[in-house]
Amino acid sequence: MVEDDALFAPAYPNAILVPLTEDALLAIPDLSVAIAPTPENGCTKPCWAVPHLVTATSRRRLSATGSRVTRQQLASIRRQIALSIGIGS
Repeated sequence: MVEDDALFAPAYPNAILVPLTEDALLAIPDLSVAIAPTPENGCTKPCWAVPHLVTATSRRRLSATGSRVTRQQLASIRRQIALSIGIGS
């Protein structure tokens, strides 16, 4: 998920998220964030966050995983979302 806890009320039923992919062919280099596996993030293999595919879904459809992104990666993902939808520079 890429939203801020303070962005929506706790009762808001949806979440904003960016898919992760292991397929480098789906990751547009200028619009993706590479995520290398590290003990801190819990990823077991290289993957890419693909912000140009940002979407929303019901919180009921989400489940926790052991994978995380760093604050710096999250900031990069958010910048790429803004660029993808035309509000960033």
